[in-house]
Amino acid sequence: MKKKIKVIVATHKDYQMPKDELYLPVQVGAKGKDSIGFTRDDTKKNISEKNPYFCELTGLYWAWKNLDADYIGLVHYRRHLTLAKKVPKTTKEKFECVLTLKEVDSLLKRFDIILPTKRNYYIENLYNHYKHTMYIEPLDETRKIIEEKYPKYLKEFDNLKKRKKAHMFNMFIMKKEKLDDYCEWLYDILFELEKRVDTTNYTAFHNRFYGRVSELLLDVYLRTNEMKYTEVKFMDMENINWRKKGTSFLKAKFFGKKYDKSF
Repeated sequence: MKKKIKVIVATHKDYQMPKDELYLPVQVGAKGKDSIGFTRDDTKKNISEKNPYFCELTGLYWAWKNLDADYIGLVHYRRHLTLAKKVPKTTKEKFECVLTLKEVDSLLKRFDIILPTKRNYYIENLYNHYKHTMYIEPLDETRKIIEEKYPKYLKEFDNLKKRKKAHMFNMFIMKKEKLDDYCEWLYDILFELEKRVDTTNYTAFHNRFYGRVSELLLDVYLRTNEMKYTEVKFMDMENINWRKKGTSFLKAKFFGKKYDKSF
């Protein structure tokens, strides 16, 4: 029986989308906004109103609760997965080598989960990187929640202070049964985190910590449950100013200047 696989493309604006039938563009944070012509995350069971804080996770929640598929995935409008041996330079060329349904179907014959290659932070561990660039309180509060509600995950959470690599961006393609369990765990933690963190002095940028905390929680979940996966390359569809990003990181690490915007 043929597997039904669907990958949502989280977006908040009209943007070029892959043409392959694998993909379903979803307008995240759609509640109260004009339509941009894509499926909206404010239909059926949803948390669309949380998008200013949960980022792409409102799209993931919508997919989890409403999509009828054997495998469900998430990518971003400006970040995609590919099997290309070398990532091309132009946006046009990148869209021509975005992961296809045929390729995904082949990979899922051997694995239940597809992830982007790990990001290596080289200079410092994941916890310290977060501490230097963001406000650490939400991440520390997350540890308390895990200790209270899901103690078997505490060891891997504490390994954030050792590991320098992680699967970032909340991007993956996962078998629905595994996604159900992961999302039950993840959103329970995040909804509890909402009740505990004082965000009075946080800017709109720093209020989006739920999405950032969840990036680090994915590997905590996978490693604790010893889940097998395969990795593929990820592509930024737009050029990133690495010099500016690197400078901002050094300012955060050595001068205590937190990030104030995305790169």
